[in-house]
Amino acid sequence: MGKSKNQEPGITWRQPDGRPVSCEEKLAMLNENLDEIREYCQEAFEDALLMGCDESQVREVFESIVKAIRNPYAGKKN
Repeated sequence: MGKSKNQEPGITWRQPDGRPVSCEEKLAMLNENLDEIREYCQEAFEDALLMGCDESQVREVFESIVKAIRNPYAGKKN
């Protein structure tokens, strides 16, 4: 069984119970969102480097942003 055309290489999107997400529309949306995040982060990263920021610090700031994202659905059933 090969990867779907909507599947991001190396990523199997999983549900909380560990089962893979299989809906093609959901996979397409998840991967489109990931592509947009990647592109925006790359642009912001390059801007920071061009403005003389330290690469390690920029990466740490990006990581802290991801770690600070809150789950508005915690404790709720989907």
